[in-house]
Amino acid sequence: MQKQVNTEKAPKAIGPYAQAIKTDVFIFTSGQLGIDPQTGDFVSADVQAQTKQIFHNLQAVLQEAGSSLDKVVKTTVFLKDLNDFVAVNEVYASFFPTNLPARSAVQVARLPKDGLVEIEVIALA
Repeated sequence: MQKQVNTEKAPKAIGPYAQAIKTDVFIFTSGQLGIDPQTGDFVSADVQAQTKQIFHNLQAVLQEAGSSLDKVVKTTVFLKDLNDFVAVNEVYASFFPTNLPARSAVQVARLPKDGLVEIEVIALA
């Protein structure tokens, strides 16, 4: 089984892709930016505010797929500037107080819409 997941509670895809794909075992989310789904704009120019919004967006997508952040097994964090690593970690840790997922974090040359951070997750269905 493979099913596309989309919700109005997270920003619409800015390209030809689904917000997530749900299989029998896993949910694979597309990368989320710190965009407010109501306005389509970044919530702030602050990396921590963008990170917090990303997790709210991810929660909405996972909830639509019948899952939650508690079931996340892997994350990938894309940072515009690796110097923001500590600031992003502070917010990240607040969303994963227990059951820490595996994670990769990398600095990239540029993110869509010039975001400061983008995060994708893999969760259990």
